Amino acid sequence: MTIATRELLVLEAQLSKPQMMATTPYGQRKIVPVLGGTFTGERLNGVIMPAGGHDWALTRADGALTLDVRLVLETDDGAQILMTYRGIRTGTPEVLARIASGEYVDPAEYYFRIVPFFETGSQKYAWLNSIICVGFGDRVKAGPRYTIHEVL
Repeated sequence: MTIATRELLVLEAQLSKPQMMATTPYGQRKIVPVLGGTFTGERLNGVIMPAGGHDWALTRADGALTLDVRLVLETDDGAQILMTYRGIRTGTPEVLARIASGEYVDPAEYYFRIVPFFETGSQKYAWLNSIICVGFGDRVKAGPRYTIHEVL
C-alpha cells in the first residue's frame, strides 16, 4: 500500500517572546504565546486567532526541539477550529545554531515535521474532525511555517 496525500493548507504563525522555564530532567522547556498568523488552502483560509494558542516547546539534551501546540483557527467565513499538533525539529548542531540565531536555513538541511489534528463544531468543516495530517515545517523570521497534507 502506498501513502497518498493532498495539500490541505499552509500555516504561518507569529510568535511572541518565549517564557523560559528551569531545565528539567526532560530538557529546557519554553512556553511561547502564538500572537496570530494565517492559513491558506484550497478548501479553507483564515487566521490564527490572536492569543489563541501556545507552543510548549522542549529542547532535549540531544538538541532536538519537540513541540506540543494548541491553536484556535478562524476561517474567512467565521468558523472556529481547534488545531493541535505534536512535532519535532532536529538537525546537526551547526544547523540548529544557525536557526537559533535567527538565520533562515533551507528546510532541506534539517528535519521539521508535525502531526496536526483538528476539532470543530462547524458543519461545513466537520470533515476535519476525521482526517489524519502530516506537516513539513520551516522556520521563517516571524515563526514557523507549515505545509500541511491530508493523508488520503
